[in-house]
Amino acid sequence: MISKKINKEIKKKLIDRKTIFGGWMSFSDPSIAEMFSSINLDFVAIDMEHTSISLEQAKNIISNCNLYNKPCFPRPSSYDKSNLKPILDIGSNGLIATTIESCDDVENCLNNLKYPPIGNRSYGVNKAQNYGLAEREYFKNWNNYSSLILQIETVKGLNDLENILVNFKKYIDGIMIGPYDLSGSMGIPGNLNSPKIIEAEKYIINLCTKNKISCGTQLSSFDNKIIKNKIKFGYNFLILGSDLFILKNWCLETQKLIQKVK
Repeated sequence: MISKKINKEIKKKLIDRKTIFGGWMSFSDPSIAEMFSSINLDFVAIDMEHTSISLEQAKNIISNCNLYNKPCFPRPSSYDKSNLKPILDIGSNGLIATTIESCDDVENCLNNLKYPPIGNRSYGVNKAQNYGLAEREYFKNWNNYSSLILQIETVKGLNDLENILVNFKKYIDGIMIGPYDLSGSMGIPGNLNSPKIIEAEKYIINLCTKNKISCGTQLSSFDNKIIKNKIKFGYNFLILGSDLFILKNWCLETQKLIQKVK
């Protein structure tokens, strides 16, 4: 069963806008989850939007994270009922909701994430409820201690963010900027250093600061200087690369090295 303590601790860090670091999984091997969970990351996220990670594989990843008392947040391809229900019941500690663009999107997400009276999630029993051995405790605690992080990654979402925060602030634990999709939405795909992107980041960070909500993003590569600059810029949580980016960066460096040697 999901530990109330794990959920409570990460939620409090988000609410208090502590400095938080996450790891990101794009590959399904649970050994990666064990490695990420063994170090002092605050949480591990699973990309189920842009990868082939299945529900069964996600369950194994979540299990390995929780064995190390590490919260695990999947990012599913959508947050409709049929997609989200099994992801929650396999033991997710919360959710990263992709491509939030309106209050309707947030309401739809909350309806499928939270139990009544907040939402309309059905009372199924699976791994999250210890297969029926502790369902009452889970049902009682989920609404209060599960975390919801919304991704803002389009111009439409950017323009409606203030309205979203006005209407749903008490249910939102964090806002995560999706820089790649945001750059694509602005017509400058991959140009993450564009003044347009930087201006959009500042706008989102300022709104989050004003509303006392955590704000974060993902870094494809990082070092001490980059991390310090991002925190100084206003972010309080950072996802430090991913298993995919780690391998990508290794491949690029190895390719350069081999070219030099040859």
